[in-house]
Amino acid sequence: MTSDVRIDTEIPIPDLSVSHKQSVRVDVRMGHTLFGVLGLFSLNILLDCGHAQDALLHIEPNWSPLFTEEKVTFICDSREGNDTDWNYSFSRNDGFFTTNGTSNRYKSSSVTTEDSGEYQCVAHHKIRPDRRESNKVSLTVSNVPRLVLTVSPSWPSPGDSVTLTCTVGPPSAGWRFFWLKTVPQQSNTNYYSGELLPGSTTGTEQDSYILHGQTHTAGYGCRAGRGDPVIYTPYSGVKFVWSGGVNPAASLTVSPQRLQHFSGESLSLSCEGNSTEWRVMRADEDGFVSSCSSWGRVNRSTCNTDDRARSGVYWCESATQTSNAANITIHSGDVILVSSVHPVTEGHSVTLGCKLRTENLLYNVDFYKNDQLLPNGVRGELLLSAVTKSHEGFYKCRGRTSPRGLDTLTSAESWLSVKDPEEAASSFVFVVLLVVGLVSGVLLIILLLLFLCRYRRSKASGLSRSQRTNQSPATDHMTNQGQAPDGHYASLLPGDSCLYETIGGSEEPEQGTNDEPETSVYQNVKMETTAEGGKHLHGQNQGNG
Repeated sequence: MTSDVRIDTEIPIPDLSVSHKQSVRVDVRMGHTLFGVLGLFSLNILLDCGHAQDALLHIEPNWSPLFTEEKVTFICDSREGNDTDWNYSFSRNDGFFTTNGTSNRYKSSSVTTEDSGEYQCVAHHKIRPDRRESNKVSLTVSNVPRLVLTVSPSWPSPGDSVTLTCTVGPPSAGWRFFWLKTVPQQSNTNYYSGELLPGSTTGTEQDSYILHGQTHTAGYGCRAGRGDPVIYTPYSGVKFVWSGGVNPAASLTVSPQRLQHFSGESLSLSCEGNSTEWRVMRADEDGFVSSCSSWGRVNRSTCNTDDRARSGVYWCESATQTSNAANITIHSGDVILVSSVHPVTEGHSVTLGCKLRTENLLYNVDFYKNDQLLPNGVRGELLLSAVTKSHEGFYKCRGRTSPRGLDTLTSAESWLSVKDPEEAASSFVFVVLLVVGLVSGVLLIILLLLFLCRYRRSKASGLSRSQRTNQSPATDHMTNQGQAPDGHYASLLPGDSCLYETIGGSEEPEQGTNDEPETSVYQNVKMETTAEGGKHLHGQNQGNG
């Protein structure tokens, strides 16, 4: 028997139609509200971002920092339509300095440091109510920078290359550099004028310049410029490239003949060479350049320091020449190194000494090169025979024992320079050629005067014979033309014989192209010659007086 079992699967479900509708209605309302808030928030962000970046402001030139006296242009880009569809306003630090202009460009006059700040522009559409703000641009205006010039090396060997470097501080873009060689101003001993170096007429983009084959002492400067119109920095200070080699056309002599001197010691510095307008110059340890008239006594081409000598580089200069340089150091200690003022020629010998302030040589001493102890110091001297380039370096001496009353027994260092024998030979050849040239010139002048004298005598003798033998009327006529109104020849006047003979030469046929009579030519020239002779004699009398 089978029994049927009924399983009831129906579960009573409460009537939720009303509450469900309410819940759905509430959720929809909350969703609308949420989307509305989010939409408004997003729209606000978009609108704000749009106002901040709808327009675009940029500055030309785009350099940072700008410098005083430079000109700047502000450009406002509406980024829609034509530029002429908008009016433009520009502000600095939220304060408008121009409003509703029709041009999207604003050109400033020369800027000053007070023009630094944050700049912004606003574009207003001319027809529809559309306002667009730009980004903000920070502008910094500084004073025109000063330049720092460096030279490397400052004491090159003859013929070496030297690099000039001109640094703008603070670093900035767009500069072109102008390189100059200094020329002394005779009217002002503390100033120099400048001559542009080759390739520097329009400036160089590189901030360095290479000098090839430097042989003599010379001063250099630099200047920088940028923009349109160009603004220039002040000139840099003068930096010198030193040469210890003797220049035959200009040389400095130091007495006592050494590079190191005691404080309170008097120095004598003399200039020799192809000039009569020498001046002794000094660049002290701080780089300040001055002439002997500021710190010594000038006697023609010699400068005496008395007891006011200071450490520095000394040299001679004129308007066209610069001598060798001497790096002289003044010491307050008790010991100095005695070394050569001029470079030593390769193959020659040199002796270094160690000197006490008490005028005595210090005998029990050691010598050092580049802080390395050297052997063979004998009785206070170091002999370097057959020197080579390897002997170049910084030398100093030190006493082994301390004499009574002396505390500082170590000298300062001095550089020993060795020059190529070819350089010395070329200097000697220059001197020889100079002397030979002068002697040859004097001899040529003497020979020329002797020749002219013999020529005048022979000419006068021939003219006299011609006058005695030729009695024709034509000859008499020509002879009488050479006579003054009183019947005497003008050649009898002192100094006029050559002038008269020159006029006589004009009687040759090549003067036939002149339609004027020969007497007229002669008289005109004779009158002019007489006038010139009068001026000449008058000038001689003044000179004798």
